[in-house]
Amino acid sequence: MGEITLVIHGGAGTILRSKMNPDMEAAYRKSLQAALDRGYQLLASGATATEAVVAAVRVLEDDILFNAGKGAVFNRAGRQEMDAALMEGKELRAGAVASIHNVRNPIELARLVMTRSEHVLLMGEGALEFARMQEMKMEPDDYFFSQQRYDQWKKLQGTHQTAMDHNDEDPAKKMGTVGAVACDGNGNLAAATSTGGMTNKAFGRIGDTPLIGAGTYANNKTCAISCTGHGEPFIRAVTAYDVSCLMEYRGLSLKEAMHFVVHDKLLKIEGEGGMIGVDAQGNGEMIFNSEGMYRGIKSSRGQNEIGIYRS
Repeated sequence: MGEITLVIHGGAGTILRSKMNPDMEAAYRKSLQAALDRGYQLLASGATATEAVVAAVRVLEDDILFNAGKGAVFNRAGRQEMDAALMEGKELRAGAVASIHNVRNPIELARLVMTRSEHVLLMGEGALEFARMQEMKMEPDDYFFSQQRYDQWKKLQGTHQTAMDHNDEDPAKKMGTVGAVACDGNGNLAAATSTGGMTNKAFGRIGDTPLIGAGTYANNKTCAISCTGHGEPFIRAVTAYDVSCLMEYRGLSLKEAMHFVVHDKLLKIEGEGGMIGVDAQGNGEMIFNSEGMYRGIKSSRGQNEIGIYRS
């Protein structure tokens, strides 16, 4: 068996040590470690990269701390509207969903789009009809209620402003998304991303998360990437695929390609946020241009790291 690696993120933005109390920091670290341990445990037992990333993202979707699944933010209509995507690097199979609600684990629905339909992306009522056909686990609106998320929305209700979710000081710099990338023992790669989007977003707004090549991408020849940030610039830059292209066509390493995209190309179009990545040799990277990114990496090389702030 080759090297195995799992990398996760829980969103990026203006995350400052000075604004974080010890109990909250401990809670985030515990949740990130739980997701990391769950996915890595599967990899270590011989599971595929796809199984590992879905499992890790499910842990984060079930945690109210993160803007995905249970912790998803409120849109302009006062409810959750979620997106998710999954991609495998071996055969370039992918599945994604957008603008869905009441689905407990959007990443699982994205997996079913990939494995049980001939499509890549389903959205809105069509995606929900597919979810019901697949007997997906659904939850009532109350399951997704968070007082913190509700209070964030009430500050913006009745306006045309939107906000991400990690910083009350600056509503323009809150990037809430969760994601995971993995390399399994056979050198196969996978990427998964899930989000509740932007607080007070106009219904129908879709960010980079469910768009293959923008927020999520995997290719065994190069890398698996999951992004987090202000979605519009990430879409315009086709960010995740751009990393793969730099590796395939210019021969850059994973670290070099991610660094160039995050610290050069994205910044030129005011794209703030970050990404996680892994290549088929098990090298993992976590790179961001914001003040912080909830993140973690665990590998057969002995890595087991959790981070929040900029070093």
